[in-house]
Amino acid sequence: MKGYYFITDSKLSRAGNERDVLQAVSCGVEVVQYRNKNAETRQMYEEAVRLREICRNSDSIFLINDRVDIALAAEADGVHLGQSDMPCLAARTLLGPKKIIGVTVHNLAEALQAESIGADYLGVSPIFQTATKPDAGKPAGIRLIEEIRAKVDLPLIAIGGINHSNAGEVVRAGADGLCAISCVVARENVRDEIIKFQEIFSASSREKYIL
Repeated sequence: MKGYYFITDSKLSRAGNERDVLQAVSCGVEVVQYRNKNAETRQMYEEAVRLREICRNSDSIFLINDRVDIALAAEADGVHLGQSDMPCLAARTLLGPKKIIGVTVHNLAEALQAESIGADYLGVSPIFQTATKPDAGKPAGIRLIEEIRAKVDLPLIAIGGINHSNAGEVVRAGADGLCAISCVVARENVRDEIIKFQEIFSASSREKYIL
């Protein structure tokens, strides 16, 4: 799990989730997370099935935000859970050992707990101030990435207020991947914005190993 990590946002998207995901996978995005806080369950299921097919055709991992039931019904590759969502252990019981489970963490204690109970990767959030998720909490800065990276072996996906100007320092701090929502899906050309992040990720990764 490396590079740019794509999360849908129906409210911010100009073109709609399906077109956004098509653009994302067309430039090599490895992971797509379907997040839709406003859709009815039937609508969310039907859209998830369509997005799953797009991802399968591109060999991209397809995850569902929060909703374990939708992940099961739509045959997604797994789920991403927040601290107030279904507990990781309960989700694992329902999904089985082969599905991917990511967990959002806000501090080292949550990161260590998530690792100990079987999370496959961690979403480290929020790194910087973000308006995309009003309940994200106080930004922790790249120091949180460094702190968790020193103690945890799982892949770390940084999220929250990341843009083209600060993405490099996020990668150099130890993030395996990063997500930026508003400065991608709210733009006219989603693909071009993702490619910029991918280039920053590659360059910063090389710098990290040189240093």
